[in-house]
Amino acid sequence: MTIRVRLRDFIITDEDWIFAVADYCHPDGIRSVLRYVPDPQGTRGVQKKYRKLDFDDSFVFMRTARPEWVKDVHIVPRERIKQVLAPNERLPFIMKGNKKVRIIVGALRNGIQLDKMGVTGSLLAGLQNESSDIDFIVYGSSWFTARDIITQAKKDKSAITEISDEMWRDIYKKRKPEISFDEFLIHELRKGNRGMVDGTYFDLLYVRDWEDIEPFARGVDAGVKTIEATVVNADFSFDSPAIYKIDHPEISYVLSYTHTYAGQALVGERIEARGMVEVVGDMKRLVVGTTREPKGEWIRSLTLIES
Repeated sequence: MTIRVRLRDFIITDEDWIFAVADYCHPDGIRSVLRYVPDPQGTRGVQKKYRKLDFDDSFVFMRTARPEWVKDVHIVPRERIKQVLAPNERLPFIMKGNKKVRIIVGALRNGIQLDKMGVTGSLLAGLQNESSDIDFIVYGSSWFTARDIITQAKKDKSAITEISDEMWRDIYKKRKPEISFDEFLIHELRKGNRGMVDGTYFDLLYVRDWEDIEPFARGVDAGVKTIEATVVNADFSFDSPAIYKIDHPEISYVLSYTHTYAGQALVGERIEARGMVEVVGDMKRLVVGTTREPKGEWIRSLTLIES
């Protein structure tokens, strides 16, 4: 069975464990993170009950149940996968049962093909509840068009609105970034990748088109460093990891594995970044988000802050 998956797809194993795909390249098995397991006492699902696991709990569970699958993420053997849930393929089905998803799709349809959109998260697995957010995907460069359409929809007094101050504070507390709330907010407001639809929070998530996926070599850690640099390319700044090509005498790229610092800076802007220097061959990268909630690591647009 040939399995082709990419970031934010879901996979279901022969034990009905549901994993979120966490990478684009999968040399030794599908790189993913366990999200849901069958549980008669679980609160998710209708015909079959599931329990949702947060990031830390998923590792506790896996170290007990499948320690051989645990690396930096969970490596699921291809032969154990019985189904792939692709966000773009499942979208028409999800739309039928979710008015709010239909509203977002309706806003985007004039500028973006339906097969460039998808929904991930609990809605993709059919395990949403009343408080579930909408994790809305747009593939490739169409993402930037989608962001512009959503930004305009917020101004047009449609069902799509800006996030309230209270919600921004909740997001800040959840993310626990190493920058102040005011600094966090000025960066976030210009990104345009979050909103509300009929009172429900949604994220506009970037995923690469198939043709943009390239092998990604892991590096060797070489110590923590703080740098200032100028961004020269930000085409993949909303990806995971977010990638910023920079002009700097030593470091070629800044990467962020935490969603907080995706889209944090534009081309031409001066940034300050602190993270782990990673050596890949004769190239060095600075990696932010070496843990899920990175302490002492950040990306700040000095240009934005000082403007």
